[in-house]
Amino acid sequence: MRSPVDRSGRQGKERGEGVTEKKLTGEVDAPPALREAVEKEAAAWSPAGLLGRLWQRDPTVWTGGDEGRWLGWLDVPQPDGAEVRRLEAFVDQARRDGFVVTALLGMGGSSLCPEMLQRIFGGAGGIELRVLDSTDPAQLRRFEAQIDLDRTLFVVSSKSGTTLETSLLHAHFFERVRQRAGSEAAGSRFVAVTDAGSALDRLATERGFRAVFHGEASIGGRYSALSYFGLLPAALLGIDLRLLLDRARAMAEACGSESPAASNPGVQLGLWLGLAARAGRNKTTLVTAPGLDGLGAWIEQLLAESTGKDGVGIIPVDGERTDDPAIYRDDRLFVSTALGDEPDEECESVLSALARAGHPVVRLHAHDRYDVGAECFRWELATAVAGAVLGVHPFNQPDVEASKVATRAITSEGPGSDRAAAGPVAELAWDAGVIRAYAARPYSAALRRSVGAEAPLAQWVAAHIRRLRPGSYFAVLAYLEMCEPYRRILEDLRHQVRAATGVATAVGFGPRFLHSTGQAHKGGPADGLFLILTCADVIDVAAPDGALTFGTVKEAQAAGDCAVLAARRRRWLRLHLDGEVGSGLAAVAALVAEALAAVARGRRRVPAR
Repeated sequence: MRSPVDRSGRQGKERGEGVTEKKLTGEVDAPPALREAVEKEAAAWSPAGLLGRLWQRDPTVWTGGDEGRWLGWLDVPQPDGAEVRRLEAFVDQARRDGFVVTALLGMGGSSLCPEMLQRIFGGAGGIELRVLDSTDPAQLRRFEAQIDLDRTLFVVSSKSGTTLETSLLHAHFFERVRQRAGSEAAGSRFVAVTDAGSALDRLATERGFRAVFHGEASIGGRYSALSYFGLLPAALLGIDLRLLLDRARAMAEACGSESPAASNPGVQLGLWLGLAARAGRNKTTLVTAPGLDGLGAWIEQLLAESTGKDGVGIIPVDGERTDDPAIYRDDRLFVSTALGDEPDEECESVLSALARAGHPVVRLHAHDRYDVGAECFRWELATAVAGAVLGVHPFNQPDVEASKVATRAITSEGPGSDRAAAGPVAELAWDAGVIRAYAARPYSAALRRSVGAEAPLAQWVAAHIRRLRPGSYFAVLAYLEMCEPYRRILEDLRHQVRAATGVATAVGFGPRFLHSTGQAHKGGPADGLFLILTCADVIDVAAPDGALTFGTVKEAQAAGDCAVLAARRRRWLRLHLDGEVGSGLAAVAALVAEALAAVARGRRRVPAR
């Protein structure tokens, strides 16, 4: 059975391209009970009901807190407005001044949207865009080696103006440029995107930045894709802002306060997300077309950070390969986004098989890559609706803040503190020299009772994996350089775990995931099982003030993350690699394979009941 997500079909011409009905539609295959729940809930989301109240910024749609202060994203900028004209003029001047690369320094919402746009649009005729959102020294050194400091425009992007990682990266590159060009000229190679009055705003003025673009105070970071935080990188890439925003405004119109819930694309998607999660299908599995690479990571942050709190929430699953329907448990909701007018027959075959097996499948469609503007608005509204269904505040991130506090406490200890041991909450569980294993003290004792103090490390990993249950998810959290060789190893590892256990899996690179899925890990459903990977940094990079290094900050972030996870009674095992990271990861992959084999042998020994 299928039902429409939206049939409004706004008609019109956009740069010679018609906006077809298919652009704003989707279809859903779902079990009858879930469909009935959505239809029943939709009655409350009428223009005179919750939908109208949402557009009126009424916080009682959610928890009655300060939600009304965070709805500025409902107002999409005008395609021919002053913001667009300013951005176009700025980019024209930057190109005339000879910049060939833009280096964007940011975290979370400030970096994931620009990264998404870069991956979708690539070389759109503008200035090359590179994004750095890590404190890993190897990643920093590789990034710096790939740019020409004399022809690079640096965009420092932070809503608060005090984001730790962004501040460190800003200080590092400003000092590099100052050494080459002098203090006066250095500022002309930097741009800030931040809220008015922030510490970054003040520093940009002091240093004579080329420009400062002020964010809207009523728009949170992860909802800022259609503000300067997303539009400046888009303009620098050469993306047609007017067309992008026209698509976004078309979607906003279809999602507007007068649009009935049954044909409102944002409300319908939000109801499916929220009610599926309430019914136990809280692993929203994203299937995006190859031409929309990066959209999944942006949605992942939006869903996880907005809904993963108060012990409930949606666990987004991005990057998992689709497989035989029999491998999936009944905790899944699949959301696919197709691209273009030609159907992807292989993908459609997989989705149809999933639907026949009883899994709910939502199909969305993007006419072309500029529809990413429409999808940004659709998903923002849908996430706000899902938050209301789940009864949470979708615009705060309390557990992200808790990790920041823990990190600051550890960095304040100064050089030499035992960050590799994850601070005060962890103990050494196993030491092979090249790989050391840590776990929080109560959990470490439980694992030791399962395997014995002298058991090899593979048995510790096996005991950890045996804690997975139906409804659990497994996440690899790697505080390592985010590069393709390491990513391939970790992706293979996650899929081995999924094949062996049937649970949803994820891979996140630290510290960037702390500003994304980290909120759901700590504040969301308590059914996550985490394998945390850290490494010794062979070559570290000192911060300009000399008080810290990037490596010690990354270690402190990992330790702070572990401390907050332990405080929330989340289960984690941390493997610290002391040698070369590539060979260390190969050893970890072998350990996990051995552990999974042990888990399988144990299952075969259990007598049939």
